Amino acid sequence: MDSEALRYSLDLAAANGLTLSSEQRAALQTSLIILKKNYKFTRVLFWGKILGVKSDYFIAQGVEEDELKSKKSLYSLNCIEWHLLPPATESLMADVALAAKGRFTGDPAHEYEHTETRLVGDGDEKTEEEHTVKVIEASRLTVTISNIDKDVSVVPRGAFIMSPTGKVQTNRSFGGLHPTEAAKLRNYLHFREPVHLKNKTILEISELNPALDFLDPLSEDLLKGSWSLELERGGAVCVLRSLLWLGLTFFHVPQTPQYGYIYMGDGLINLDLPFML
Repeated sequence: MDSEALRYSLDLAAANGLTLSSEQRAALQTSLIILKKNYKFTRVLFWGKILGVKSDYFIAQGVEEDELKSKKSLYSLNCIEWHLLPPATESLMADVALAAKGRFTGDPAHEYEHTETRLVGDGDEKTEEEHTVKVIEASRLTVTISNIDKDVSVVPRGAFIMSPTGKVQTNRSFGGLHPTEAAKLRNYLHFREPVHLKNKTILEISELNPALDFLDPLSEDLLKGSWSLELERGGAVCVLRSLLWLGLTFFHVPQTPQYGYIYMGDGLINLDLPFML
């Protein structure tokens, strides 16, 4: 959610008793302004909070130029001091998946370790060799944020446009979805590189608006039923909640440009979802 409308957005997205204290809100409103200036971001988003055993991680994201491709993630333990996270590379994601298990501790320097035995060599010369993978929790944090963004980051259709050069920017003329359209899952899009769009036929693509329909709709998710769509406050607010990453809440006020999402959870994917559907 946009840091400039933080207080308003937090009230709309608050769910399951997970919210921020008045002290944390006040600290964020000040520190995110400073963060934007120091890093020269065009926009700063408050992403949410990952709960740890000892302490929690507050997450912010800064946009440089392209809204889709040039985001940087940062974390804070006190809502005041922010630390830049490294990009989630393929090798880092593989190491984290192998070594990091269980709850987050709340210590960025905490080290996870995994040791396994591998066969090295060919034929009769094969020997067993121990292979150890070590990752720190800060690395796990950046991978978790990347995975959540890839799976459940959401925007309403029309909120972003793609220029002929392929650059993605906010649509300044976006005035919100009509209440009827806001109640349909197909009008909410994954804010990530498209996956299903590439598999559409030429006829299907010809019916799309290339400036608006460059992302995958939630209605095309392979795991059907992983989203809960509700109208709250007498239909004044549309709320989406992810059942895959419990704690992800998206809101949109129809016929207004107000929308956003926030994650407040333990950073663990819901592996029981297939059995719940």
